Order: sequence, then structure tokens, then C-alpha cells
Amino acid sequence: GDHQETVPVEGVAGGGTAYGWSDTGVNDPRPLRGAIDPMKVSSLELLNVWCMPNSANVGPQDMPRELEPISLLAARNERESIQIAIRPKVSWGGSGIAGTVQVQCTDLCSPCGARLVVGQSLTLRRVVPVLGVPDALVPLDMPVCQLNLFPGETTVIWISVDVPSEQTPGHYEGEIIISATKSEAESTSQSLTKVEKHQLYRELRDCLDVVEPLKGRPSEEVVERVKSATSSLRRVLLSPSFADFFSDYGPIDMMEEDAVSSLSIRLKISLTVWDFVLPVTPSVPAVIGISDTVIEDRFGVEHGTNEWFELLDQHFKWLLQYRISPYFCRWGNGMRVLTYTSPWPADHPKSDEYFSDPRLAAYAVPNGPIVPCGDTAKDYLRREVEILRTKNHWKKAYFYLWDEPLNIEQYNGIRSMASEIHAYAPDARILTTYYCGPSDAPLASNNFEAFLKVPEFLRPHTQIYCTSEWVIGNREDLAKDIIAEIQTENGEEWWTYVCLGPGDPHPNWHLGMRGTQHRAVMWRVWKEGGTGFLYWGANCYEKATVPSAEIKFRRGLPPGDGVLFYPGQVFSSSQQPVASLRLERLLSGLQDIEYLKLYASRFGRDESLNLLEKTGMYQGPERYTSEHTPIDIMRGEVYRTCRS
Repeated sequence: GDHQETVPVEGVAGGGTAYGWSDTGVNDPRPLRGAIDPMKVSSLELLNVWCMPNSANVGPQDMPRELEPISLLAARNERESIQIAIRPKVSWGGSGIAGTVQVQCTDLCSPCGARLVVGQSLTLRRVVPVLGVPDALVPLDMPVCQLNLFPGETTVIWISVDVPSEQTPGHYEGEIIISATKSEAESTSQSLTKVEKHQLYRELRDCLDVVEPLKGRPSEEVVERVKSATSSLRRVLLSPSFADFFSDYGPIDMMEEDAVSSLSIRLKISLTVWDFVLPVTPSVPAVIGISDTVIEDRFGVEHGTNEWFELLDQHFKWLLQYRISPYFCRWGNGMRVLTYTSPWPADHPKSDEYFSDPRLAAYAVPNGPIVPCGDTAKDYLRREVEILRTKNHWKKAYFYLWDEPLNIEQYNGIRSMASEIHAYAPDARILTTYYCGPSDAPLASNNFEAFLKVPEFLRPHTQIYCTSEWVIGNREDLAKDIIAEIQTENGEEWWTYVCLGPGDPHPNWHLGMRGTQHRAVMWRVWKEGGTGFLYWGANCYEKATVPSAEIKFRRGLPPGDGVLFYPGQVFSSSQQPVASLRLERLLSGLQDIEYLKLYASRFGRDESLNLLEKTGMYQGPERYTSEHTPIDIMRGEVYRTCRS
């Protein structure tokens, strides 16, 4: 009975006033007409608002969807995120914008009185396109911010909830309040002139001068001064500047604000916090490189100065929130690389602070001085190792000496440096990244067999064999062949990495890939059985000499390769780095591993792999979900079966 027919209009074949169709559906009984005052019209008539999962890439041309309530699930010590998209239906602003919206958050509260506080646990960031692709997450003011909307464009807000480890489990609710409002230009045009401001300032200053010197004055004089100040303040409040706040019957109360609030779009957020606490130390180390030379060039700091140490310290601390283990690096000849997690010597208190941090799963030890100190490389290495081996955190240490050796000379270089390190510390772990054996001394009759023989060739000079996912391609069975060559009983490990390869449709962190494709990088690690992961660079953009310079990706690399965050100065006056969507999805993938590990601890690893497959979340590097629903199903199943 509610069915509405659409019938063709004769003589109109598309492109006409009705695009060839006459809609006989129900029309808005009160269509907008004339000039629009956002303070008098419901924001629902001016805006389309809808929600999207954190794995969706929502760009400026994305079209509206139905608005649905937000319902999230998060463990303690977990970050969960959601996106809110806003698109103007009409324009009510000026100066080239469709209009301005105000976005306000409330705390998330539970019935028992526990809360997740806005600005601490609840944060808002604006999704900013990079090369036309949504990627940069620029922080917004909390708890209230204003955004300019543009005609025909969708604006996206990324909302994150960080649940502390000690948070009380339970059900939490809050609101996001979105209100169309007048633009700052309109508000400014209605503000006081400079003369009026000066007059107001002088009168208020006079009031202060009257009442400030009251101490020790006779009571009669105090009374007279207070009367004078009261009279002056009343005169100010009754001036035309404040006429809007008075009616014939006295000052206006909060009813006007309530009226504006009633016009707003109120979006409810529901969050279930469950009793599982994600381990502080990530179960799978994800070591990510940060180029110190890029920092030196862009921020204009000299290597080894106080400003240099401060910048590296800022980057290290900021990146720890993403459950990754940062290392700083600089490349030498032939892909030789100097890597270090702490820029200070091992006996410096800051190094012990870094290495003892439980959020850090692994740290890189340099095999020579980072800052010139007068020691030879051998003396420096020996002293560092002697100090670090006495520490409980030594088990986190590794040496990363060479990136992707290609020939026998480079492989022998690794063997030589590793021998020197092992002379001082036989239990030191050497990490080597590679995707092939030495090209000029084949280890087998074909390339893959030669690749499989690398552990045998490098043993005992490498303990962490870190291979490119590109080599495996879509042949997951090859991962078993690689693992078969690793002597785990002797402390050897198999880690993996991605860089410019593998390409689409395989999981990677290139700009423009699907959100689930970014997140699936860590799903692949879990399924294949790797015990660690390496990514070569998080800030490796083209050289620039000012912090606010436009970000340019390196030529010859896929856009986004080697870049997971941006300098904050590119987008605002903030000194803090700006995360990418891809960095957030890296974090989500690492959190997914903790869910799968918990499930495996209860039901076995094979069952955790079955869960990945039966939910349709991940079956292989070319067979994984493009939708978010399977992710929610997997997480929901772990919650249902593993909660206390």
C-alpha cells in the first residue's frame, strides 16, 4: 500500500527537467525557499550525515547513505575508530563554501558512572585527501570544532576511542552533535568594531581600577567603590553590544541555545568495552624505519645537536601508540644501513628508558657510533654490547646491517659484520632482509630454490630471516617451504616485509589500495606464521628543507610506499606528526592479531585460521574481504567465546 510508482514522461528522453522520469513519490511538505538561516532550519534539511567503518575509503565524491547508529566493540588497551561523512544538501554560507558545521562530542558514559573522556580517550580528526585519495588524519579541536563544507563534496571525520587498560568493562553511550551554523565571516561581520571594542575595554578596565585597591580600605569606601563598579558593569551590559541577550522582561536564558540544539543532528555512539586487555607488549614485533636524514633536511636540524635529539625523541614517543617498534636509519653504499632505536649511547638513561618501555617489542642496536664520539667502530660496538647484555631487555635487541643483499660481495659483507658482533655477543640476533640469493653465485638451479637456500648460506650469521612477501606471491604453500628451512629450535625466526611489492590485489600499504587491503597485511602475517614484520620507512618522502613543504612521494615508488605519517606543519601549526589512514589500519591489523592469538590460546592455532576463513575475512593474499562486516563477525566471535 506504500508503493510509489515512477512513470515515464513522454517526450523527455533523459537530461530534461526530470531526467526522463516523473517522481510521483511524496514531496517535502515544506521545501526550503529563499535565503537560508541555519539557526532556524533543522540541520537534517541542510546536511546528509552517515557513518562508515574505519576500513572504508570515503572520498570527496562519495554519495550519501542511510544514517545508522554507531555500535562499537573494543577490548581494554585497544583503539577502535569509525568515520562520519557530511555532505551539504544546499548552500547557506558564502565566499565559496556551502556552509559551516559545528561538531561537538560528549563523553562516553556507562550506567555505573565510568566514562571515556572527550579529548583524552575520544578524539576527532579530519580526513584530508593526498593525491586525491583520503589519507591524512588532521586533528580537530575538542570537544567542539567547526568545519567548512564545500558544494558537491563529502567531508569525513575520523573518530577514535582509546580504551585504557584499567577501564571498567561495560556498555558506554555518548553523542556526536552536528549543527549547521553561520560561517565565521558572517559572525565576524556582526561583531564589534574596533572603536566599540576599545570603549568596552576602557569601561571594564575602569571597573577593575575601582575595585582592585580595596585591601585595607575603610568599609564605607569599599561599599562606595563596589556600588560604582556595579553601576559601570550594568551600563556595559545594557549597551547595544549586548542587546541580543536581553528581552523586554530581562536577560534571555538558555532557551535560545536549546532551540539551536533541537535543530541539530544527534548521532548516538554505543560502545561495549569487554574484559580482555590487549597485551602492552605486541605479540608480533612490527619494526618500522624512520629516516633521520629526512628529519634533518625537513626540520633544518644538524645531526647530533640538542634539537636533533628532541625531534627523534618526539617521533619515537608518538609512534609507540601504534603498537610498532620504531628504529631510525640511514642508508650507506650498496644498501648497507645504519639502524638504531635510541640515538643515545647504551649507558645513557634515555636508552634504558626506551628499551625498557613495555610497548616496545624489539629494538635495533647500531654496529657503530651514531654521533661521532672519538671511539673506533669496534670499540663503540664492544662497549654497547657489554652494557646491553647485562639488561633484561637484551632479548628485544637485534642488529639490522644490510637491506636486500644481491650478490656474493654483499652477502659476505653481512657475514663479516655479523662475525664481529658475535665475537662480543654470541647470543646477538642479526636480522637480514632479502628476496633472492646472490645473483653471481647461484645456490640452486632456479631462483626460488636459491632463495630457499639463503638461511643455510647465511647461518650462523643471521638469526632473523626477513623475506619479501612479493616472493611468495599468491602461493601460500611456499611459506611452509620457507619455514621448513628455519631452525626455530636454535632460536632462528622468520619475519616478512612489504615495500614497493607486492602490488594489487595483494595486501600492502600503498595509497589508493582498499582499506581491508591495508589491514590484511597483518592478517597475512598471522596466517603464514611469521613471528615479526619489518617496514623500511614511514617518513621517506622526497627531500624538502622546510617542515611545511608539500609532501611528494619518491619517484619510482608506488604512491604511499615508505610514508605512513606526515609532518603536522603541512596541514596546520601543530608540531605533532599527522597519521595516515594506512597507519591506523596497520594498528587495527596488529590488534586483530591479538584477538586471533587469544582465540588460538583457547581453541588452538588451527581454529584461529578456520575463524579467519569461515568469516570470509582472510583466506589468502588474493582472497580476503573487501567489506567490513567479516571483521566485525570475527571480533564478535572472539568476544562471545573468550570473554570471562
